Amino acid sequence: MRQEDVWDDDTARRYDTPGTGMFAPEVLGPTVDRLAELAGGGAALEFAVGTGRVAVPLAARGVPVSGIELSRPMVERLRTKVDEATVPVVIGDMATATAPGEFSLVYLVYNTISNLLAQSEQVACFRNAARHLAPGGRFVIELWVPELRKLPPGQEATVWSSEPGYIGLDTYDVLRQQVVSHHFRFDESTHARLFRSPHRYIWPAELDLMGQLAGFELESRHADWSGAEFTADSRSHVSVYRLPATS
Repeated sequence: MRQEDVWDDDTARRYDTPGTGMFAPEVLGPTVDRLAELAGGGAALEFAVGTGRVAVPLAARGVPVSGIELSRPMVERLRTKVDEATVPVVIGDMATATAPGEFSLVYLVYNTISNLLAQSEQVACFRNAARHLAPGGRFVIELWVPELRKLPPGQEATVWSSEPGYIGLDTYDVLRQQVVSHHFRFDESTHARLFRSPHRYIWPAELDLMGQLAGFELESRHADWSGAEFTADSRSHVSVYRLPATS
């Protein structure tokens, strides 16, 4: 599966779920609050800006926001919300594409760095973030923690969500550090709709090393956007990396 094929017209059309899921106020509100704080009055750049779930409300808070996005259908959905002047977007790969300007904040939310399927591409993503940042600028990543502790010998999948009308499960290839997320949505009929996306999972310590290779230091790590303590049982983390204040 290529990322261009995953994030197609059909996926873009179904992506937004206003008021629920990752668009729920209790999810989106703390995300935007924290990013606005970290921007510190400067401009922000979102890698994989998508349909503008975060960029649009962040721009509405007065933070100048630009984006980089691989999927044209996702950007087309974004354009139904705001114009190019409000959230300018460069079409391209977040590991290599360049947006004009200098930023105090680059951010990459909702596990999206794992869409880069090779370690070298993920390292390149950190370096690309560093290229866009002013001295002292921050790179923020929201990422899930691989749930390999739930995999007994011989088992290759974990169910991470089960609720009425929806089942989410991940299948792991631990040799290549690859995972495919499967999202099954169904109703009372005998039919179900499946969406799959490939990922390369990253341990927090590996992520920190990627940051060091790009010149960052880890400034903070929390379990969520509200600042909960990150522990051995946390299922995800929000990690803030910072460049030195002087080059």
